[in-house]
Amino acid sequence: MRLCLSLVVLLAVTARLGMAATAAVYDGAEPGAFMTRWAVLGPIPVFAGEPDADDADGAQRAFDTDYISPDVQPEIGAEHDIAGALYQWRLVESAEDIVELSHAHGSPDSDIEHVSAYAAAEVHVPEATALLLGIGSDDGVKVWVNGELAHENWVGRPLAVDDDIVPVALREGANTLLLKIQNGILDWSFVCRALDDASIADSLISAASRGNLDSLNMLLAHGADVDSTVAPGLTALHAARIAGRAEAADLLLEHGADDEAPMPDAASLVGTLFDRLVEGESPGASVLVSRGGSIVYQKGFGYADMENGARITPTTKLRIGSNTKQFTAASILKLQEEGRLSVSDPLSEYWPDFPRGDEVTVHRLLTHTSGIHSYTSVPDFVDKVAEAIAPNDLIADIQEFDYDFDPGEQFMYNNSGFFLLGEIVAQISGQSFEDYLRTTFFEPLGMGDTGIHRPGLDLEDEALGYSYTPGATELAVDWDMSWAGGAGALYSTVLDLHTWNEAVFGGDVLSAESLEAALTPVALNDGSVPDGMGSGGYGYGWTLSELRGVRQIAHGGGLHGFLSQLARFPDNDMNVVVLGNSSPPIPGFDPSALTQTVAEIYLWEEMDARESIAVSSDTDAAVYSDYVGRYQYPQSAVLTVTVEDDSLFAQLSGQPRMEIFPKSDTEFFWKVVDAQVTFVVDEQGMVTHAVHKQGGREFEAPVMGEDIVATDVDPAIYDDYAGDYDYGSGAILTVRVRDGRLFAQMVGQPENEIFPRSETEFFWKVVTATMTFVRDEAGEVVKAHHEQGGSSMDAPKVR
Repeated sequence: MRLCLSLVVLLAVTARLGMAATAAVYDGAEPGAFMTRWAVLGPIPVFAGEPDADDADGAQRAFDTDYISPDVQPEIGAEHDIAGALYQWRLVESAEDIVELSHAHGSPDSDIEHVSAYAAAEVHVPEATALLLGIGSDDGVKVWVNGELAHENWVGRPLAVDDDIVPVALREGANTLLLKIQNGILDWSFVCRALDDASIADSLISAASRGNLDSLNMLLAHGADVDSTVAPGLTALHAARIAGRAEAADLLLEHGADDEAPMPDAASLVGTLFDRLVEGESPGASVLVSRGGSIVYQKGFGYADMENGARITPTTKLRIGSNTKQFTAASILKLQEEGRLSVSDPLSEYWPDFPRGDEVTVHRLLTHTSGIHSYTSVPDFVDKVAEAIAPNDLIADIQEFDYDFDPGEQFMYNNSGFFLLGEIVAQISGQSFEDYLRTTFFEPLGMGDTGIHRPGLDLEDEALGYSYTPGATELAVDWDMSWAGGAGALYSTVLDLHTWNEAVFGGDVLSAESLEAALTPVALNDGSVPDGMGSGGYGYGWTLSELRGVRQIAHGGGLHGFLSQLARFPDNDMNVVVLGNSSPPIPGFDPSALTQTVAEIYLWEEMDARESIAVSSDTDAAVYSDYVGRYQYPQSAVLTVTVEDDSLFAQLSGQPRMEIFPKSDTEFFWKVVDAQVTFVVDEQGMVTHAVHKQGGREFEAPVMGEDIVATDVDPAIYDDYAGDYDYGSGAILTVRVRDGRLFAQMVGQPENEIFPRSETEFFWKVVTATMTFVRDEAGEVVKAHHEQGGSSMDAPKVR
């Protein structure tokens, strides 16, 4: 469901205008109707001083703190003194389903972060009633009914309708419903309703698909119809079987689910999936599925051009971003087959003056293991991308970057490498990259709707790119695709990409030897195979993974206004293509996840089952302390595990802290995402590493060393370090002192505290990185030496 926002805020001054100041009162709890009228108190700051995004404990304490009595009887205009500041109840009435708190406090353009608010309503019922509330919140939420705590969920998440299902008992007469909604960063909103039969059916089917046994039991205990359906005739038992949740299916059968209800056909299920995602006047998607070389599903959803009412169809042309990389890789391999180059060639063979070019091979460029810094990671990149750039100018910029790591030491996704590869194709072939692709692949294969995008093409049936934010859909930044080249400059259609996949995996594009090389996961210098975006690693322009035991060869693509996913399931002779024209996308539009759902719809009977989840009642919270620590995740990320009040929490770099729940003594799962972590212990009972599973991927995360304890130093020296440090290409790291602590913030990234190892050396806890402040002979701080991921650089102090 997509919900547009508009809001009318009726302030307490209505009393001075001769209007009665009335509370938010509901005559009955109408099932399915969203509660859009609330008395609101706030915004209340989470932190007493400057907000600290790293202070998860402080944010948790604020969430746990009840600033007002839970049995309050709010009156519009009444004031509360909270920490010496006065806050006034106001009547807020939303014209749509979502109550947007970012707007409710004043200007619609305000951005309120690290704050909380209370929302209260009075519900009158003629007799005692038990019902289920569906609540969505951004972020954490607590719920009281008549002063009694009914639900709490300390979580960082985007808003989704009915994310939390809360059983409540209303007494005869008046009932007070009180919510506390605490925001971390960005949007701040909530949505609440009493569930009706249709929304209960939705929730039951969602719980079955996710294998959430606790939710299934709760819904069934509160009267959910085990055989209720949603379009096109899907039951919870169907959903459990499609998702491979055998335990959930058994539970439903135990409650009398109809085992003979016919499974809806796959095409209807796919159509309904996208119909529910793309509603009204909205950008959308083009979708195609083929098996055995024959197209079994193709359809467009939403609008290619909203202003002119042009709809998306399977022939609509959309930019495909990084799905271009497999075409670039195929070009390199084709030239190698002709003896015109080798993947073992050093980069210096094509650019003799390229720094460390003799250490980087074409193979390393193809596999994101070169260590060359990606030009799209430069903070001001997006400010320039709408204007054309000459390839030589961009390559000159790339040559100025410091390496992120030594070639072959790590995997790090890298657009610079594939841009260089596109130019190598042009050098060796004597054609432009565009002409080489056209004459070598597109024309011979009949891919007439695929090509390099550039301004002035005036393509027929081309989708515009859109940017979605809550309450607004606007045209996205329009890239000049000269910035993308071999890394992402192509446009195509779902039909042409189906043709491409059939040709590649049918042996009509590359030799068997070349295709095998392309689909061999890259190994690092030490012989290890990195995760590389897929559980099976990364080849040449393709990710390699498994989905419930089924091999998948795929790649995604994304740029402002466009997202794409092209997948091949070789053992099942199936292709799935999903192209969309919104990024940031419309809610729920994740081409990778949607591709996996479509694959499950068609292949569920050929796939392995997967586990369902339920909170273990046998796990002793005393074991939680064994798992406390930091775990090294891919791309220098860190998962920090902590214990608080007999609960275990996990926080990944740059994300909110979330509770994880025990499935057993060593297995834990997130409720907000379909992800699990297993803590592995050795014979001495010591935790050695964690195994993370999510979205078909699995990787090990070693326990990090204990050398991260901060040293006590005199904070008076911190003032010497405050200032701006130049990391090159417009990237500035700002170091600030606040309350005797030191913080660092890169342009466009969150601020994080850094901790002293010595008087000059500091480290981050959210990533594996250090910086050492360097003084000159006069004692002035002149630069910082930064180390991360095996690479290092000096950043001069410029202010």
